[in-house]
Formats: sequence, structure tokens, C-alpha cells
Amino acid sequence: MAPLTAGVHHVGLTVPDLTSALAFFTDVLGYTKVGGYDSYPSAFISDGATMITLWQADAGAAPHNRRTAAGLHHLSLRVAGGDGALNALADKLQAAAGVSVEFGPEELKGMGVRHMMVQAAGVRLEFIAA
Repeated sequence: MAPLTAGVHHVGLTVPDLTSALAFFTDVLGYTKVGGYDSYPSAFISDGATMITLWQADAGAAPHNRRTAAGLHHLSLRVAGGDGALNALADKLQAAAGVSVEFGPEELKGMGVRHMMVQAAGVRLEFIAA
């Protein structure tokens, strides 16, 4: 049977602070805001290939725990430019406010690529050299 879908249109992330999440994606990663709603606080952002919707969580919402809650474990983003670009991004992320580096660029076991994992904007993000 042929797949009934054709890739990801967008990924929606609920974030604890929409303003700081939007700043992280636009100021640190270079995404562009392409829309959003005031009535259900959100921002739609894109890097030209992937669209992400950021949704404001209600006050007091518990942070997602990747080990004890079903749902998004992490979002993995491709970094164009290979290892050099990944290393440059790692330096930028380590210097960025509100970013916690879980592990720096390292070999992704058995995959032939390098990756890193961070906590930023209230979500767990992986960056993979492409």
C-alpha cells in the first residue's frame, strides 16, 4: 500500500513563554514569523523548509517530561553545511540565554552523522548535521 501522507506540513509546540520561544527561534535560529493568532496566543514560524507553530501554554502548565508523558520526545532539525555548521551552531547555542545543552556535537551511533541535543524555549531540540 502506498503511504497516504506526503511528509510533515508543520509541527505544533506548546511553550511556557511564547515571547521568549519566538525570540529563540527568530533571533538565535533565524526563523521568520509568518503568522499567528492573538485570540489563541501563537506564532507561526518558518526556516523556509519547515513550519513550526508555537502555542502559549496556560499559566501553571506542567513542563513535558519525555520519560513520563506521552507526546513529543524531541524535535529534530537538520543543520545545512555539515559538521562545521553544526559546531558553529553549538557555539551560538552555548552562548544563548535560556538554552541548556544536554550534549554537544557528537556522533549519532551507527548513523554516520553528528548531532546535539538542547533544551530551549520549553522544548527538547536535536540538531543534526546534513
